[in-house]
Amino acid sequence: MKTFLAVYTGSPSGAPADLDPATMAKGMAAWGGWMQDHAAAVVDTGGPLGKTKRVSPSGVADIRNQMSGYVVVRAESHEAAAKLFEGHPHFSIFPGDGVEIMEVLPIPGS
Repeated sequence: MKTFLAVYTGSPSGAPADLDPATMAKGMAAWGGWMQDHAAAVVDTGGPLGKTKRVSPSGVADIRNQMSGYVVVRAESHEAAAKLFEGHPHFSIFPGDGVEIMEVLPIPGS
């Protein structure tokens, strides 16, 4: 089994907090159902992400990106990990635009 980081993406203008209460409740129920259905694959339930600061040789700066949340899952392959997110409530109910899945690789030399 391999470990994968899945990053939920969306735009700041489509935040779940802007949804009506009925849609929010429907989305959260569906998200909970997804978590239950995939509990065996979920390593870290993750959560929503807040504002971003970027540190570089130039210093610290406030920036914006499309990342809105994350979860860590285990799967046999990259394709199998991606299939876990087909029809996910993040973009089927909430205004998210996608989920980006990447393998967590071993640290070189460890």
